[in-house]
Amino acid sequence: MKKIVSSTAITLSIAFGISTPSHGLSYNPVYGNDPCVGGNLDSAVSGNKVIFKSINNSNTNANNIIVTRILASGATFEAAYHDNADSLDLELAVSFGSGITPLNYYPPSKSIIPTSYASYPSLAGTLKHQTNTETYSAITSNDFKHAKDEPLSTVSIDVDTASYTNVRRYLNTACLPPKNAVRIEELVNYFSYDYPQPTNSDPFSVTTELSSAPWNKDHQLLHVGIQGKKLDLSKAPSSNLVFLIDTSGSMSSDLDLVKDSLKMLVEQLRATDKIAIVTYSGYASLALPSTSGANKELIVNAIDSLKAGGSTAGGEGIQQAYRIAKQNFIHGGNNRIMLATDGDFNVGVSTVKDLEDFIVSKRDDHVFLSVLGFGRGNYQDDNMETLADKGNGNYSYIDNLLEAKKVLVKEMGGTLYTIAKDVKIQIEFNPEKVKSYRLIGYENRLLNKKDFNNDKVDAGELGAGHTVTALYEIIPADDSGIDSNVDNLKYQTTTSNQAAMSSNELVNVKLRYKEPTGDTSQLIVKPVMDNKVAFAQSSNNFRFSSAVAGFGMLLRDSKFKGDIDYKNLIEIAKHAKGKDLEGYRSEFVQLVEKAEMADKNHNKNQANGKVKSDNSDTRVSESTDFSVPGLTYTF
Repeated sequence: MKKIVSSTAITLSIAFGISTPSHGLSYNPVYGNDPCVGGNLDSAVSGNKVIFKSINNSNTNANNIIVTRILASGATFEAAYHDNADSLDLELAVSFGSGITPLNYYPPSKSIIPTSYASYPSLAGTLKHQTNTETYSAITSNDFKHAKDEPLSTVSIDVDTASYTNVRRYLNTACLPPKNAVRIEELVNYFSYDYPQPTNSDPFSVTTELSSAPWNKDHQLLHVGIQGKKLDLSKAPSSNLVFLIDTSGSMSSDLDLVKDSLKMLVEQLRATDKIAIVTYSGYASLALPSTSGANKELIVNAIDSLKAGGSTAGGEGIQQAYRIAKQNFIHGGNNRIMLATDGDFNVGVSTVKDLEDFIVSKRDDHVFLSVLGFGRGNYQDDNMETLADKGNGNYSYIDNLLEAKKVLVKEMGGTLYTIAKDVKIQIEFNPEKVKSYRLIGYENRLLNKKDFNNDKVDAGELGAGHTVTALYEIIPADDSGIDSNVDNLKYQTTTSNQAAMSSNELVNVKLRYKEPTGDTSQLIVKPVMDNKVAFAQSSNNFRFSSAVAGFGMLLRDSKFKGDIDYKNLIEIAKHAKGKDLEGYRSEFVQLVEKAEMADKNHNKNQANGKVKSDNSDTRVSESTDFSVPGLTYTF
């Protein structure tokens, strides 16, 4: 059996030799040694039973399950479920061949092939393979720019971290993530760095460092770090929160995680805080009117009562959430909508442009929109990134309860409390010091140079205690290599002024920001000297962030990855973990090791012809027919 990973529908027909009703079951398999087919597997192992939950199911109770009993021979299974609906989205993992362990759910030597439905012949019919429908915005990596031609780099900050945890989700299932799922700046900014707290009235400090790029010894790496001022949460402004929860059928396998995550946040609320709950599936509904944080039992009961089912009226839900937030607005407080969803909007105001326009129109109400992403298989990352961006909020992906605790408890200040909005960075490169430069990541955060001084142009928000890091790869002015295919100009030349030629300044860093409810930006200027330190003597901040950036380039198979490899990155990261009190950096080292194994496995499959070699996010392989006595499988 060859591996199948496809963006097109596959129909698996099973003939039982008897006449039975057809139930159109949705089949999401895991083939061979690559579990990255559909990404929706949700099962638990108990003794010799494997339990598969129903998913994406708007017509049946989410508690309906498929119970599969693996017989001693490993050759048959029995399946049963309560047939109380016309359709059921069923996830089933089937491994073929010896020594294969998809997601580690099966004993290594088992080969599980369906041969009997025992007492439930009514299950016979057509099983339709529901493919991975996750969506990501296309990313084209930033290229080098010649400092004499384009000396200014202007970018909005980005405090989102969703890409890192989504990549982690893939790697934890022995899967390489789609290339467009890898946003390098979000990988880097998932981690906190040891930057100093601001010592003046500014809401953040700026730290810079210059050393070698670990993937190209002839290039330099400029590290720019921003540290947001920490906030004493006991003295923080009161919060007016609206939990906007997607309870549609596509969330049925993730709703329990949503509930447990939000209950963690509820435990942190004070009596002066208040929370409302709006849900949406086929329509939007107010599940809990705005309630004081002192009434935790009432809030928790409302969360526990939520059930999944129906279509996804996300637009209607967002509109109602903004109405509720405005009705309960706290002047001088933290007014925020927390959207928990997989991003699949299919009823009402549902196009990204419609939702974007609506959210932008609500900015003047000073209500922030943060997005918590859940789910897999039909995860709409591009939608959620856009909504958080336009809603002046942040975007996190929650793949487990520990991540929920990180985002909603340990980093609650950064998640909920904005200390600066529309934060922009503009760096001017001295052409006497810099031949060319490129910004690593931030491809969807680039701004025009004139946008820097335009206070009407939206940019990123910084939360209390948050750190933001930007990395620039630099080709020094004295480098003899060719870095441009552009001919010299015929009618004009670009020459440096005396300040550039006589100065030891490498770059001039400028930042603009606004107060959370302000309309006029403030300016910070910080020149950076050409004082490069050896890589081995650079800070933990510098070395660790460079390892994460290199990791992102390997996952994206970037043409800029140079001679870096997984082993190099592991060594760099291991010796740059610092205090690592929460263990996040140690986990990163483990993820790099998992990526190395997944990459080797993928390359092996390519060499064996099991996977087509291409540059797209969807890898498609050929399939072959096979048969088992009593059954016919046709692809």
